[in-house]
Amino acid sequence: MAKPLIVEIPHDLGLAEARRRIADGITQADGLFTKAGIAVEKMAWTDDRLDFAMAAMGQKVDGQVDVRPETVRVEVRLPLLLALFAQQIQKKVGKEGNLLLTKK
Repeated sequence: MAKPLIVEIPHDLGLAEARRRIADGITQADGLFTKAGIAVEKMAWTDDRLDFAMAAMGQKVDGQVDVRPETVRVEVRLPLLLALFAQQIQKKVGKEGNLLLTKK
């Protein structure tokens, strides 16, 4: 495994609203995962932490999303093959996370 990819996304929504938006976003994305051939192996909340694991084309990815009062911290552990695309993945996670946490 390569070094974890970490994205910190600031927000001013408060803890409960940020968590709700992330939960809603995950629910909406579930259909997209299936269409893209991504198998969701784990998606479990423990308090304000979402642990996840996914697999596609023989590659497994796992990590967690920690919802905090003013930030959301996303940590993803990528296999070596996907680590080559870490910078692009980091930008995409940051962009989509900002849209999710800032749109009205």
